[in-house]
Amino acid sequence: MKQKLELTWIGKGDNPRLEPRILLPTATHGDASSGNMLIHGDNLLALKALEQDYAGKVKCIYIDPPYNTGNAFEHYDDGVEHSVWLNLMHARLVLLRSLLSKDGVIFVQIDDAEMAYLKVMMDEVFGRSNFINTVSVNMKNIAGASGGGEDKKLKKNVEYIHVYTKNYVEFSSFKSAYDYIPIHKLVESYREQGKSWKYTSVLVNPGEKNYIGSTVDGAGDEIKIFERLNPVFKSINQLIKEEKLTEKEVYKKYSKDCFQTAMPQSSIRPRVMEKVSDLNHVGDFYSIEYVPRSGKNKGMMYEQFYKGNSFRLLAWLKDVSEIKEGVLCKKELQGTYWDFTGETKNLTKEGSVQFPNGKKPEKLVSRCIKMATKPGDLVLDSFLGSGTTAAVAHKMNRRWIGIELGDHAQTHCVPRLQKVVNGEDAGGITKAVNWQGGGGFTVYELAPTLIVRDEYGIEVINPKYNPAMLAHAMAKHEGFNYAPDAQMYWKQGQSTENAYIYTTTQMLTVEKLDRIHEQMTETESLVICAGAFQTACRTRYPNITLKKIPKAVLGRCEFGKEDYSLNVEEIPGANSIDDAMTPADDAPTQTDLFSQAA
Repeated sequence: MKQKLELTWIGKGDNPRLEPRILLPTATHGDASSGNMLIHGDNLLALKALEQDYAGKVKCIYIDPPYNTGNAFEHYDDGVEHSVWLNLMHARLVLLRSLLSKDGVIFVQIDDAEMAYLKVMMDEVFGRSNFINTVSVNMKNIAGASGGGEDKKLKKNVEYIHVYTKNYVEFSSFKSAYDYIPIHKLVESYREQGKSWKYTSVLVNPGEKNYIGSTVDGAGDEIKIFERLNPVFKSINQLIKEEKLTEKEVYKKYSKDCFQTAMPQSSIRPRVMEKVSDLNHVGDFYSIEYVPRSGKNKGMMYEQFYKGNSFRLLAWLKDVSEIKEGVLCKKELQGTYWDFTGETKNLTKEGSVQFPNGKKPEKLVSRCIKMATKPGDLVLDSFLGSGTTAAVAHKMNRRWIGIELGDHAQTHCVPRLQKVVNGEDAGGITKAVNWQGGGGFTVYELAPTLIVRDEYGIEVINPKYNPAMLAHAMAKHEGFNYAPDAQMYWKQGQSTENAYIYTTTQMLTVEKLDRIHEQMTETESLVICAGAFQTACRTRYPNITLKKIPKAVLGRCEFGKEDYSLNVEEIPGANSIDDAMTPADDAPTQTDLFSQAA
């Protein structure tokens, strides 16, 4: 047998046979057509429920699963045994991969307890060739002599985000990520440290243009050269005194004109210098106009300035800064080390919900989403927690799906997202993205299990299923899209252009079968699922297949399992999956959600 490098653990390969549940809408907040989904239920079952309609459609996944550190969150049973945690994560990662689009990206945040194991597991599930980066995230400051230790270990302040794509060939690239530091604070910091801040000059007036000649770039395209007559240069300090403004105000007012000079490694500059020398022209300030063949100004007419005999390039502050929330900030390009200690200090205030030790900053999640998506893309979080990912995606005009097992799906996520929809959430990234409210979302519950045992131990259809729910469930089990036809009652679902499914709770007679067949065209085929049918119906028409329920679905999957966060062996007194979990007495029936099946 050919050996392969892989992570192994107790129970690996014992993959659960998941029941493809239907999702029952229970409430809608805001715009019902938004398509945003908040699903309350076990995330493994919920991911399976999504697979048929959303496979290959999710552009970005961010999850922050329980870290298995033994330090249980208030809302999670986090201290599960190591192999159980690995099984829990593996099953979910496999389904998450199936939902990811071919150019999609998944971010998984974790601490050092399982970081290395998770990396190897994700190599196996997604493929090592699809690994992008592991980001180190500073989540807390540990400065101070009395900070205290963690037993014999160093105090933790860093977490990790493993980043993978579905297909590295299809993956284009990330949008650049930046940290933003207010210029006035940065200048003050430089001053305190005795460091030299370079952007201290302002081109108040670029002067008149006087064309003196042209040269060409490496491709032979024209570069026009101008001498600039009577330009006006002033220093930041000079402008502070003349205009009686603060340093902060001057930088903001002249943000587009502030510069430093540099000696660029460019083929353009020596060509310009050579041409000016050939023309025997003497000046102190020049500009050029040309169309760059690469870089951020590729394909557009671009103006560039040179100063002095050595032709030092004017490097603009505007190229490395941006106005954020009314403040001029220096943009610092980020790599694989991110610092979010500032955002974690007041984290409890975000979203107006308390979620001790489990909440992540909106700014952190927004960076991941911004790097990997554009407005309108679909974002998913299957460990939604307090609702951060959904709130951030909503404010960034992305579509979203959030899944949460705990009761806080209702106590935390719903009220938080209602505030977002209503424009009442002022925290997190609200100001940065200028969120004013809008959109909406629908809350879903997982339907109860389709098959239960009656008082005699016989497997029967769950009595909590009304006819429409049963029709929907059978369509899902048989691989059909549930879409009842208002004109043809027997067209409840469709798999191809001419292939349909019909589920009925009534006895299927020859007469009824004949009436259905009369309405069918020669090219159409039909699967009929029924609890009972007359023997003569079975082979009456070659384009109609009959299936008896529940027999048609028995053996395909596990029924009666409501929670895949624990192994059956961990549940005292449970001898089988069916014994371990039974449907809740208050499972939703939702009889009015769909039109009744005929």
